[in-house]
Amino acid sequence: MSFIQIPADHPFPIQNLPYGVFSTESESRHRIGVAIGDQILDLSKIVHLFQGKHLKDVAAKVFNEPTLNKFLELGKDAWHEARQTLQHLLDKNTATLRDDSKLREIAFVPQAMATMHLPAQIGDYTDFYSSLEHATNVGSMFRDPKNALLPNWRYLPVGYHGRASSIVISGTPIRRPNGQTRPADDEPPKFGPCRLMDFELEMAFLIGGQENSLGQPIPIEKTQDRIFGMVLMNDWSARDIQKWEYVPLGPFLAKSLGTSISAWVVTMEALEPFKVANTPQDPKPFAYLHHSDNYNFDINLNVFLKPDGMERNLICKSNYRYLYWTIKQQLAHHSITGCNIRSGDLLATGTISGPTPDSYGSMLELSWKGNRPLNLGTDGVITRTFLQDNDSIIMEGYCQGNGYRIGFGDCRGKILPPLILDFKS
Repeated sequence: MSFIQIPADHPFPIQNLPYGVFSTESESRHRIGVAIGDQILDLSKIVHLFQGKHLKDVAAKVFNEPTLNKFLELGKDAWHEARQTLQHLLDKNTATLRDDSKLREIAFVPQAMATMHLPAQIGDYTDFYSSLEHATNVGSMFRDPKNALLPNWRYLPVGYHGRASSIVISGTPIRRPNGQTRPADDEPPKFGPCRLMDFELEMAFLIGGQENSLGQPIPIEKTQDRIFGMVLMNDWSARDIQKWEYVPLGPFLAKSLGTSISAWVVTMEALEPFKVANTPQDPKPFAYLHHSDNYNFDINLNVFLKPDGMERNLICKSNYRYLYWTIKQQLAHHSITGCNIRSGDLLATGTISGPTPDSYGSMLELSWKGNRPLNLGTDGVITRTFLQDNDSIIMEGYCQGNGYRIGFGDCRGKILPPLILDFKS
């Protein structure tokens, strides 16, 4: 237990200690912090307390950086040492911070007084398609339900390279995009605002460690050494733009309009107690994708839709454990051609849908391509098939321990009306 009082259902107990980047009105520089209860421990103020062999000579540098990138590069031994040091310093029986009122005054910042920023300078971003239920649902809607999955799906983690520049921190508004759509197959395409705005419930993992050389794959037994931690992700999607543009090269402008991530990075070490069995895979993956150890996690995931001026409505209850392909397999596949993976890269799971209609991770599935409107409230007056302007999506995730909870905070965003574009012919 920590000397900081933390309720049992709070997302940031001493067992968690997620990393983030923040600033305050009184100190505008971006700096690295760790969430503990409703406080942030400013690591730049306690660099002298990291005395282990991996951090003693570098803590003053890496914890004064405006992003986590330099810390990520240090690798898993330094990450483990930092966690041990922080848990010791925050323990109720350790006097170092507990009894030093002057140090506590400068080292702790109330989360309510902080502005959060992207935790890392994200170099490259890749999005996978690793939920069997989601891929089956989408394939059933747009292809033959008896052959919903394309022939490659059970053999490899399907993915695409996304746009890192439009990844934004939770709370950043997202503007409804303009683009080309084709409302009906027998009509010519049109240009205008997206009509089928959607969210996708995802998680993403942040890469650390030493970059593999170009041409040198990461063996699957080494992949977990490169995975630092996880965040919640909302892969905002313009479905009508996507439908028209994705053949033959896949997602493009329908996905680059904005991707939201939660502010706090929960480390894989904090998630370790919540490992569960991997999803059975048939056929057996190729050797470079095969791992016998469990690397799946029991993470509860909830999505809320909040129309402007109304209460939020729970529209999805899913779980990370439903994923078919593990993140170790995703990383091994990503690098098998020799693609060099760098610290600060972000890899996403794809939409995480479960086996029941209330666990589907997108409006496309929840409303079944717009044919089954969602009722928001009990009177049926307010419904949604896709997202309207000024709707907000709030995602939350947590692991439930014995008397404590490991949470991710939230990942939220509000849809702004489209720009009015007046082009001259």
